[in-house]
Amino acid sequence: MENFLLPHLIELFINYLKSQGKSDFTLIAYKKDLEQFAGYLGSLEIQDIREVKKEQIISFINKLLSENYTKKSASRKLNSIRTFFRFLKKDGLIEQNPSLDVTHPKESTPPPRILTKLEYRALRDYANKDPRTYALVEILLQTGIKIGELANIRINDIKDNILHIRAYSKNPERDIPLNKAARKAINQYLSVREKTNDDHLFITRTGRPLLIRNIRQIISRCFQEVGIEKATVNDLRNTFIAHQLTNGASIEYIAKIVGYRRLSSAERFLKLIKQEAEKKEKLGEL
Repeated sequence: MENFLLPHLIELFINYLKSQGKSDFTLIAYKKDLEQFAGYLGSLEIQDIREVKKEQIISFINKLLSENYTKKSASRKLNSIRTFFRFLKKDGLIEQNPSLDVTHPKESTPPPRILTKLEYRALRDYANKDPRTYALVEILLQTGIKIGELANIRINDIKDNILHIRAYSKNPERDIPLNKAARKAINQYLSVREKTNDDHLFITRTGRPLLIRNIRQIISRCFQEVGIEKATVNDLRNTFIAHQLTNGASIEYIAKIVGYRRLSSAERFLKLIKQEAEKKEKLGEL
């Protein structure tokens, strides 16, 4: 006769994971999550796995959130429950997996960080002390490219006022315009750039390609020096997009320039810009 009680099934599942060579850390994590779930079901007087419905799983997740568990933590526990039920169904211990219809708690995505006009000016003024740093900052601010794309630029990718961006990660190969500020910064840097056979645009003092982590360190130091808090290199990309849209550029144009595959990625900035404009109007009325 089959034993459908939760403690027994959890033990079976953990032994299965052990036979699959899972680490002790993984085993402990699964066991802790499932025993917590079983404890909750016990409070509802449910011991038989066949009595568990999606409603109990949903109420368990909601209870976690009400007890100040993060959405990420609650989502992880739901993954543990799903894997457990998948194992039970595969072994024929249950007919339906009730966890499949339970959705993960939605993570609230913070709005894009956009540099203020003061931050924008302060960053450029500070970076202007060093030609290489200034060129790095200006290209990011004036083109909206990714840090990986920036590190990958070769000298011959720059022709007149066009910058060729090589394919990087999920972003496509494309040509984008360089404005006067970016072109001037690049020319100033090239005039003092170390002589080397390496064709990467940005190099170290010893002539090696400047790596992504090097660029991130340089920009982070600039943020620190001018007092820009809680900012990342990607916020320069956000700032470019926001400023372009504010100045009337179309979503289609922005998506093409920055390499977005979906227009919705750029559309979220429109909402942010609209909110900022409404705030200014309200302040003007006071």
